[in-house]
Amino acid sequence: MKKRDKAIRAIAAVALLVTAGCATPKIQYYQLGALPVPPQTAGAGPVLLVGRIGAAQALQDSRIRYREGANAVGAYERHRWTDPPGNMVKQSLIYALRASGKFGAVEESGNAAPAEYVVRGTLLEFAEVDGPEGIRTLVSLDLQLRDVKSGRAVWARVLTRNEPVDAKKVPDVVRSLDHNLHTVIGEAVEDIVAYVGAHPQVSP
Repeated sequence: MKKRDKAIRAIAAVALLVTAGCATPKIQYYQLGALPVPPQTAGAGPVLLVGRIGAAQALQDSRIRYREGANAVGAYERHRWTDPPGNMVKQSLIYALRASGKFGAVEESGNAAPAEYVVRGTLLEFAEVDGPEGIRTLVSLDLQLRDVKSGRAVWARVLTRNEPVDAKKVPDVVRSLDHNLHTVIGEAVEDIVAYVGAHPQVSP
């Protein structure tokens, strides 16, 4: 009986180790800094719609991306955004445009509100970059402002920015990407506000 008990215990110990080794690893999720969307106010400026913000193929899912050297790319399987980056950029852009106070309203495209302008774009880069000089984050956003009546692009710009990461852990990279993106969006909003201010239109 003693030999049998030892054998059973040995089998149980092996089974426990196998189970522990097969446990599903925890996935850590991240989001951009919390920015409450300002309420809409009936201002004197034009109405602006924010359309789809597409993303490069590598940014279609929520995994946090990184680059190594000139060619290698990858993704952290256990570190992910709460939403695909394109969606996060769209919501941040809506917030920043509303917060400018220069528009009669800022809405997502697809609603029935008449509008003078629509913003669309593509997120080209949103990743950690590892190189000889250390770790940096890279954000590149291609935006267009179109006149709804004519359908013509009246403003277009590719905004690209990179900044160093102070530490080497993923949460540090996330904080840098957050700051980097909001800096890029702030610059885009300044340009859009300047164009609209120089080309006033009467809201329908």
